[in-house]
Amino acid sequence: MSAIGVVSSCSCLHPGVWLLKPGMQKMSSFGLHTAARCAAKEYYEVLVLGGGTGGITMSARMKRKVGAGNVAVVEPSKTHYYQPLWTLVGGGAKQLATSARPTGSVMPKGVEWIKSQVTALDPDKNCVWLENDIKISYKYLIIALGISLHYEKIKGLPEGFHHPKIGSNYSVHTVEKTWKALQDFKEGNAIFTFPNTPVKCAGAPQKIMYLSEAYWRKTGKRSKANIMFNTSLGVIFGVKKYAGALLEIIKERNIAVNYKRNLVEVRADKQEAVFENLDKPGVTEVHQYEMLHVTPPMGPPNVLINSPVSDEIGWVDVDKETLQHKKYPNVFGIGDCTNLPTSKTAAAVAAQSGVLDKTISLVMKNQLPTKKYDGYTSCPLVTGYNKVILAEFDYDGQPLETFPIDQSKERVTMYHMKADMMPFLYWNALLK
Repeated sequence: MSAIGVVSSCSCLHPGVWLLKPGMQKMSSFGLHTAARCAAKEYYEVLVLGGGTGGITMSARMKRKVGAGNVAVVEPSKTHYYQPLWTLVGGGAKQLATSARPTGSVMPKGVEWIKSQVTALDPDKNCVWLENDIKISYKYLIIALGISLHYEKIKGLPEGFHHPKIGSNYSVHTVEKTWKALQDFKEGNAIFTFPNTPVKCAGAPQKIMYLSEAYWRKTGKRSKANIMFNTSLGVIFGVKKYAGALLEIIKERNIAVNYKRNLVEVRADKQEAVFENLDKPGVTEVHQYEMLHVTPPMGPPNVLINSPVSDEIGWVDVDKETLQHKKYPNVFGIGDCTNLPTSKTAAAVAAQSGVLDKTISLVMKNQLPTKKYDGYTSCPLVTGYNKVILAEFDYDGQPLETFPIDQSKERVTMYHMKADMMPFLYWNALLK
């Protein structure tokens, strides 16, 4: 888990998941839990690793199945962040403080909060190891450890963030620097990047670009800005329906897109960004910038790399329909840390939690899982200060839309849903 605190998967949370999808409507009373201590017991019926969106959601569900005293969550961070707001924080539309709550306040009442770090997993012996050689055993294990940010894999970072004109909406330490760089922009290149790794919320690197463009139009600076989106991908977005709509916006707003470009170095003192041309390995190009927004490379948490529960890369190896581990039937995964072939978003976590709840219920009864996750995920693509395209799709990249309208159109209603309704539903519905 990131040292900066618990974060949800991305700015991709929408109401259809828990208000309209089957099995997601149940809610229960949710009390304040303020305990922050090491394990009171050496064994729990259900042990949850990670106190982000997936971990808190599943611990609340498991509490109802086995009782609060039989559930524990391992999470070192004191603060739980609702990261979907960070797109709007970086664009100056929301305050950072509104995205944070004490971890204890989102922990289900009575569930044990083990304030420690996981150091090793031993699924063959049904136990995990924590800091200070503390061993915790379990009957069922839910892994919800999220995804790790790796700014250090870009030469010149993270130390480059000490300089002005560079920010990143993916870290609590750098998201406000994005807004500062946006405000201080005078004239020149404004560069927005997408790395050559899996990321949480593939739409987020573009959202801040559209907000920046709108801000400069509003403040009369747009004619002085050469906006560039340098992406390692070969397409603007993975789902054709929404990609077409985004390309129209990009053309209309005169934004340059450079495909197969991966940020490899930042020379912050010179305001230079170095990109590798992925079609020509080893060939680089240097761009001067007046503003740079960095989306960092990402990967599995270190504890999962070379772990018995992980695939060859380090993602938790689960069945894509049931979320049950492929080798260990009492181990389950949810969210960004898994190798599920879908976008890593909070909406995906919300949909997964309903399926996983059913899966674990049947496994506890020695029955085979029947509920199947279809890869549903969602990403509200913010295209301005009052516009959002609500992308929803499945494993196959096919639209799986909630509303009886064309969701590839920019809509004011969808913006207010993302900016105002979603945070309320996150804190008061999903986590509970």
